[in-house]
Amino acid sequence: MSNITLPDLPYAKDALEPHISAETLEYHHDKHHAAYVNKLKDMLPGSGLEDKTLPEIIEATAKDDSKQTMFNQAAQVWNHTFYWNCMTPDNGGGEPTGDLKGKIEEDFGSYDKFREEFKNAATSQFGSGWAWLVADKVGGKLSIMKTSDADNPLAHDKIAVLTCDVWEHAYYIDYRNRRPDYVDTFLDKLVNWDYANAKYKGQDAGVEE
Repeated sequence: MSNITLPDLPYAKDALEPHISAETLEYHHDKHHAAYVNKLKDMLPGSGLEDKTLPEIIEATAKDDSKQTMFNQAAQVWNHTFYWNCMTPDNGGGEPTGDLKGKIEEDFGSYDKFREEFKNAATSQFGSGWAWLVADKVGGKLSIMKTSDADNPLAHDKIAVLTCDVWEHAYYIDYRNRRPDYVDTFLDKLVNWDYANAKYKGQDAGVEE
């Protein structure tokens, strides 16, 4: 029996205002995220993956062309849960804290350089996709990657530390076609560095993914 469910948002729908509206979160979480969950649950019976966790389903389907549709649904369920937790209504954004502060400075040269590279990845991703801060292992070297559609770091043996969703439904209600403004707001006002630090250290942060 599948244990895949739609997780609650980690904050109220209006908690990220004025940066991201309650209307956006209602559509993005309650419609888009929920649709990925429901489609995945419909596909699991008879697949042999019914009792697997999301990361296990992603790993099992990532490199199998015959299971691409299932991978897309599973990865989008995981990506969105991760994305919600990458944002916080409580003094989010700005320069990193904790271990990531020094590590970002070490691996990118400065926070400003990291910010420039992350924004470039997010704004230059053609069409739908994601921008990620990843590590090559828990506590390892950091780098920036961008992925198309549902693709994510788990499919590339990377540790996801932070992500920004750049599918249009993530920002179009609030920002229309101004993706760079949305990415600026994400970085300057919303990033949950506590969560990113936990993921970098391989901790679950109290969140099931």
